Amino acid sequence: MIRININWKKTFLIIFDVVIAGYLVMAMTSWNKPVEHSDMCTKVKINIADENENGFLNSKEIKSLLERNRMYPLSRPIAEINTRSIEERLTHMPFVNTAQCYTTTDGYVCITVTQRTPIIRVKSNNGDDYYLDDNGGVMPNSQYTSDMIIVTGAVTRHYATHYVVLLAQIINSSELWSRQIEQINILPDKSVELVPRVGDHIVNIGALPTDADSKQRQKKVQTFVNGQLHRLEVFYKEGLKYAGWTKYDYISLEYVNQVVCHRAPVKHHTEEKTTTVAPQQAASSTAATPQQAANPTTTTQQQ
Repeated sequence: MIRININWKKTFLIIFDVVIAGYLVMAMTSWNKPVEHSDMCTKVKINIADENENGFLNSKEIKSLLERNRMYPLSRPIAEINTRSIEERLTHMPFVNTAQCYTTTDGYVCITVTQRTPIIRVKSNNGDDYYLDDNGGVMPNSQYTSDMIIVTGAVTRHYATHYVVLLAQIINSSELWSRQIEQINILPDKSVELVPRVGDHIVNIGALPTDADSKQRQKKVQTFVNGQLHRLEVFYKEGLKYAGWTKYDYISLEYVNQVVCHRAPVKHHTEEKTTTVAPQQAASSTAATPQQAANPTTTTQQQ
């Protein structure tokens, strides 16, 4: 009887080596196989990143723009689609902040757009009607509606983009004032009136400081506005707290270390005809002056 001695350890190693070699061959073959690409654009995906927040744009407008410029990629050869040109064309739209376009291996063209963020709407006495974004850029008027500050009065486009936008940024950055201020009115002498949501009064904070240098201008305006808003907050807490929100119809912070207030006319119980006046008209009839400070109908608060 012949006895066969099998080296199981050696046999196992040989089988293991064969399996590994087969796996490597299959893996190398799979890796070297070219990926199958779709030759044509089968679908266009358009995503407006902040569509619900800003609402200036929708996918239909993006599609319409690309179709008008013969750039809509659907059913076109992928090799002929210039994604960079699509991006550049979209960024020229007045409401577009950024645009990204790319293709996928399954024939999709994906377009992602972010919108510019408007912070104020300007309706000037000269007929201008436009938005300003958070960088001071001008955006054309549209059917867009939102709860944002309205700027009226004698405001030029230069003054709006260089000064008013700085004021709006400061107001919007404050939880208190972003809720309280609903309108900014610029008088012919560049004095700034603020129209609050609460209280039947107008607040004149004076003219914003000017400077040709953008950094110095931003610093001066920020210091001035923060100081005036702090004075107003103190007056709200210490003055109107006791006098009431309806006692004054005009509050002036133009003068150093004092708040000059014009008393609102006493309302009688009899029915009277009321007329709504614009902030600029109210300023001409009730604006506080040093002479008015001595008038019994005007109250001066020291700060």
